Amino acid sequence: MLVGVPKEIKNHEYRVGLVPAAVRELVHHRHEVLMETNAGAGIGFGDEDYTGAGAQITADADSVFGQAEMIVKVKEPQAVERAMLRENQTLFTYLHLAPDLDQTKDLVDSGSTCIAYETVTDAMGRLPLLAPMSEVAGRMSIQAGAMCMEKSHGGKGILLGGVPGVMQGHVVILGGGVVGQNAAQMAVGMGARVTIIDRSVDVLRNIDHLYGNRVQTLYSTQDAIISSVMNADLIIGSVLIPGASAPKLVTADMVREMSAGTVVVDVAIDQGGCFETSHATTHDDPTFIQDDVVHYCVANMPGAVARTSAAALNNATLPYVLELADKGIKDALKSNVHLLHGLNVYGGQVTNEFVGEAHHMSYIDPEGILAA
Repeated sequence: MLVGVPKEIKNHEYRVGLVPAAVRELVHHRHEVLMETNAGAGIGFGDEDYTGAGAQITADADSVFGQAEMIVKVKEPQAVERAMLRENQTLFTYLHLAPDLDQTKDLVDSGSTCIAYETVTDAMGRLPLLAPMSEVAGRMSIQAGAMCMEKSHGGKGILLGGVPGVMQGHVVILGGGVVGQNAAQMAVGMGARVTIIDRSVDVLRNIDHLYGNRVQTLYSTQDAIISSVMNADLIIGSVLIPGASAPKLVTADMVREMSAGTVVVDVAIDQGGCFETSHATTHDDPTFIQDDVVHYCVANMPGAVARTSAAALNNATLPYVLELADKGIKDALKSNVHLLHGLNVYGGQVTNEFVGEAHHMSYIDPEGILAA
């Protein structure tokens, strides 16, 4: 199979779909890899690193999309990229379609096969291709939030970990999944007071087992959320429903009632965000202030630490890329139900129930399509 990797064009996105080590594995499996020139330059991988691993280099994205049977990316395709997709071509990347009607329509119209990293599952119901970026984003959320808490950035001027004789900052984490647990790890390490809210008692038990009395765990109710966020200095939104839009756990009214200088970091912004007042921002302009509350809502947070993120993502995606290339797209999807869960668009039809519901579009069971 000819696998193509274009250079990412989203604002400050330096990650790359395949690092040279992954290219070498594909070539070892007797596949061809076509890289757009300088696709990995932002994280220190030059064209010579890719040719040394066995890839071919082409001058532009047009050539990649025009020749490749499968496109491997990191971020959702931008409008100019979506226009280059075609029938009998497979796109394997993060998509986050539920909050993005324009992208969904374009992918359906393209006739291509679109497999989303974020909805691929494993035998335990987890999201293995979302996990590495969730780990990065969770850790970064505390790093970014601590900076926003500085007075010069609109925060309260509180040092997250405090100093002897002075109260430390209070971090409230909404959601105890991969993002939330990694945020907690960083916050606890920095000496903050930490509260985690989740609707799974088993998740809360696990966090209590890990951190004991260093973290306050609360079962998720409206009362718990309201009382916690009103007393927080930094709030991390890390709630995810696979494939669906994130629930708006913090309303605009709650934000208005927060004390001036409170910081919110909406890690769920890729799926629409879990703060009603959130809208996506970029690394160029990462924050905005509404009702005296600092909002950090960068939609590709892991892109800021692109080398770490690209390596971690490739470790997770490579087995699936190899499976798709080795078996062929249709046979790979038929033989692996967990990979099939990643199928969002196929043959001009939406194949993910949550995406269909979000946009009031018809949804087709992917197993039925593949059996035809």
